[in-house]
Amino acid sequence: MHYQRPKGTADILPGQSALWQRVEATARDILARYRYEEIRTPLFENEEVFSRSAGDTSDIVTKEMYTFEDKGGRKMALRPEGTAGVVRAYVENKLYGPEFQKPYKVYYMGAMFRYERPQSGRQREFHQIGVEAFGAETPAIDAETIALGRDLLMGLGAKSIRVVINSLGDPESRAAYHEALVAYLTPYQAELSHDSQVRLVKNPLRILDSKDAHDQEIVKGAPKILDFLSATAQQHFTAVQDLLDHMGIAYDIDADMVRGLDYYNHTIFELMSDDPVFGGGYTTVLAGGRYNGLVEELGGPQTPGIGFGMGVERAMLLAAGQVPAPHVPVYIVTISPAATATGMALASAIRQQGFAVDMDYLDRKAKAQFKTANKVGADLVLTIGDSELEADTVQVKAMASGEQQTLPMSELREHFAQVYAQAKED
Repeated sequence: MHYQRPKGTADILPGQSALWQRVEATARDILARYRYEEIRTPLFENEEVFSRSAGDTSDIVTKEMYTFEDKGGRKMALRPEGTAGVVRAYVENKLYGPEFQKPYKVYYMGAMFRYERPQSGRQREFHQIGVEAFGAETPAIDAETIALGRDLLMGLGAKSIRVVINSLGDPESRAAYHEALVAYLTPYQAELSHDSQVRLVKNPLRILDSKDAHDQEIVKGAPKILDFLSATAQQHFTAVQDLLDHMGIAYDIDADMVRGLDYYNHTIFELMSDDPVFGGGYTTVLAGGRYNGLVEELGGPQTPGIGFGMGVERAMLLAAGQVPAPHVPVYIVTISPAATATGMALASAIRQQGFAVDMDYLDRKAKAQFKTANKVGADLVLTIGDSELEADTVQVKAMASGEQQTLPMSELREHFAQVYAQAKED
């Protein structure tokens, strides 16, 4: 039987995994500068964690979640996004307590799952790096979060970044806008797609995000939420813009931009890139916003929050080409079967001193072993044959210069760092 990986998943092979590690290491470094610490939450949660937070009219909940009933009859779901699980952990572990510094800043990295049509840059199992900051109401944390997103994309190699922002307002703004939007859309009710007809009753704001071409034509003339912001919401949004201006971060305001999850309010943003790797046009790599009210929705006290998620598969395209060629500091060539045991003992001693070592395990001739040493980019080749075994020595060759010397075995076993540094200098 020939098995294949499930549709919409990918095998990350050696070579590719090095690029993943580089993206993750770059992200960890930049996140640490902003004082974020890692949180790891389960890959699956009670289904209600996602349906309560994302909203029962979101595509994630209605069409895309991988749900299952466990053996105890509980309805579970693989996580389709990162925020809800982090908020659940924040509430369950009482991270809002006075002993924790505010804002409470965490980041996550990991796989998410959505049942949708696989396409370039989006699989059914995909990966996100995301941040969440809890407990700060001020516009300053909104601006800092956008700055963090920009630094992250720049760190991954983006040459061109476009920052797009909007405000979804506070509950007062949303109520006024909801009324105006329903009044505008109701005459078109029969023309709307089936999904949008359902949303007109449940959550008309989501119609602005419809992928249906005719829906998009209809909403072109819809009122804009920025015209319905309360004085408080307008003040918050203006302050965010002022702070971005002070930080020298250019941005565009897109009054039509909404997010695909119901929990967002006030500032929302997307960071896009038109780097050539995306094949023309701007592609969104990172998106998020403020979600005051979500902590309460999942059983916690009133707590403001803000965050973003970045698609790792898209970030990988930015980072492609940044991984150096394979390189092994040390390759050990053994010329006789008796030398293999000594070579393995030497390799073990050198590894314990912090160096990567490779050697031959196929009983090949010395010429083939040297060929492999070249292929893996070895700095030093250590050769052990019968005469070296007898004298308890090793032939040490610096591949860059071609210089070769004979050294006592004990010197390499005990002071390899000095031998390596000296040989590299020569």
